[in-house]
Amino acid sequence: MIRIREAVLVEGRYDVNTLRQIVDTVVLETGGFRIFNDEDRLRLIRRIAAVRGLIILTDSDGAGFVIRNYLKGALPKEQVKQAYIPDIAGKEPRKRKGSREGKLGVEGMRPEIIQKALINAGATILDGEPAELNKINLITKADLYAYGLSGGQGSAERRRMLLKRLELPEHMTANALLEYINAVSTKEELEQIIKSV
Repeated sequence: MIRIREAVLVEGRYDVNTLRQIVDTVVLETGGFRIFNDEDRLRLIRRIAAVRGLIILTDSDGAGFVIRNYLKGALPKEQVKQAYIPDIAGKEPRKRKGSREGKLGVEGMRPEIIQKALINAGATILDGEPAELNKINLITKADLYAYGLSGGQGSAERRRMLLKRLELPEHMTANALLEYINAVSTKEELEQIIKSV
């Protein structure tokens, strides 16, 4: 597993599952073509790209390139890197039939192919980086509970207030909030924000 600074943006949840076994970073999904109409998701992706940088990794079929090209126009060029997987014929084991073009998607790629694609895209490898990027400082679900943001009386309202303060969508779940916070800040920064809510 490699650890990189940039977040990685893929098309769907199966791609997310695959990436999380291969690379240690924030992995986001477009929801396929839903990204075209989801302003909240696009706003979240922009904010994470501004802080960490973003690598776009879509399937190599036509649909993947439609999504990739849309994102090229929707995101600041200097914050985005492009990773490409090769055209490999086949179908993922979970599918009854292959894609229209008969190519494997991101979820069907071998780990070494995905790692090579990320490295070729210019991913920033984090071995020996500062402590704030290490897992030791990641905020956990237990932390959200301790801060009164999840699982307790009044936690939904407290979380809504925090989301408003962070200018995030009000319907964002505790899990989505956790992923966002770990992508862009540290425990200390979160504690400061919570004190001001």
